[in-house]
Amino acid sequence: MTDLTPVLSATWGAEKSWTLDTYTNHGGYSGLKKALAMEPGDIITAVKDSGLRGRGGAGFPTGMKWGFLPPDDGGPRYLVVNADESEPGTCKDTPTMLYSPHTLIEGVVITSFAIGCSHAFIYVRGEIIHVYRRLMKAVEEAYAAGHLGKNIHGTGYDLEVTIHAGAGAYICGEETALLDSLEGRRGQPRLKPPFPAVAGLYARPTVVNNVESIASVPAIIDRGVDWFTSMGTERSKGMGFFSLSGHVKNPGQYEAPLGITLRELLEMAGGMREGHQLKFWTPGGSSTPIFTDAHLDTPLDYESVGAAGSMLGTRALQIFDETTCVVRAVMRWTEFYRHESCGKCTPCREGTYWLELILKRLEAGIGTQADIQQLLDTCESILGRAFCALGDGATSCVTSSVQLFKDEYDAHVTQGCCPFDHSASALFTYEDESDAPAIEEARV
Repeated sequence: MTDLTPVLSATWGAEKSWTLDTYTNHGGYSGLKKALAMEPGDIITAVKDSGLRGRGGAGFPTGMKWGFLPPDDGGPRYLVVNADESEPGTCKDTPTMLYSPHTLIEGVVITSFAIGCSHAFIYVRGEIIHVYRRLMKAVEEAYAAGHLGKNIHGTGYDLEVTIHAGAGAYICGEETALLDSLEGRRGQPRLKPPFPAVAGLYARPTVVNNVESIASVPAIIDRGVDWFTSMGTERSKGMGFFSLSGHVKNPGQYEAPLGITLRELLEMAGGMREGHQLKFWTPGGSSTPIFTDAHLDTPLDYESVGAAGSMLGTRALQIFDETTCVVRAVMRWTEFYRHESCGKCTPCREGTYWLELILKRLEAGIGTQADIQQLLDTCESILGRAFCALGDGATSCVTSSVQLFKDEYDAHVTQGCCPFDHSASALFTYEDESDAPAIEEARV
């Protein structure tokens, strides 16, 4: 059985773990001390050699992303930390910032020094005001200790850090929508190219990284590349958070090497809730195709999960037992995506709207076999045609659930109700009652 490897979470249980004193007493900022004595290019090389891949979901090599920045032209360049965590089931960055904000701040300073940035931004989800306040306090402590500001530790390096609270839009988790929001515009995805590395924040070269990615940098510099590469798999190096939620005895954050399996994680979490068994689960949040108990032994690394037909994503493992209606769960996720669509492109704006209506009909027991096929056709019309990844992500749970649980969809049609809850018909309402006649005519 794989052991847990607490690195980012190592001090979470310490008294007042969020303070500078606690962090420093546990070896905090030793990585920064080493980094400031290195050449910036050597730091980038170390991160490349470590194999650290973006922990925000895409899994793109972090050091390679830094290397995409054009040569220094004397103008400003920026680091933007994407802390707008909002994917359903994803809950790893928020506790990191809450219990150990200095881990992130140290990573910000090292990364900024490596890429030649003198002003970094941390974009925090607006609803988590308690995390925003804790980060602000941690930044204040870092300034007072000389880790931020002018002439950091006598090296001549200057860095300002700004904590920015968003207004609570899921779309701002997309890096270019986040940049537009940070500039004071409506948060909507930009056309690419140009990519942020060339023209990002204020049209200047910009690195955008996830909280966990940046927070992993200090340990790599402090403990070395060999230490980091000793964990994980050949192509998915290091450790990461696996967020278990749902029908498990002990939900929570499990920091373990990439490549661990759900079977191992469930053992650590005490198993499924008493008297129940696993039905389906998400390997990387609701925007990734779902898995079943047949995938219990699939290594949770980027390559293995991809080969099995899903994506590792943010490692948000939502666990559902046999009491859960797949159609209802997918409907709830689709309601979220429809609500959070920015409306910029037609496939996502209109497609998620119709997906929600069709799923509501099916869940209420008034759907038809044609509705099931229409779900798949609508997903095909969205996939690869939306302006950003939100549209593609919204189709993942729909198509995978129909593929794996077609009999359950059929039962909603043949039985005229949800097999799990006969009161489900109360769920079906039209958002706009004026749409009802046209929608019912289209259904018939």
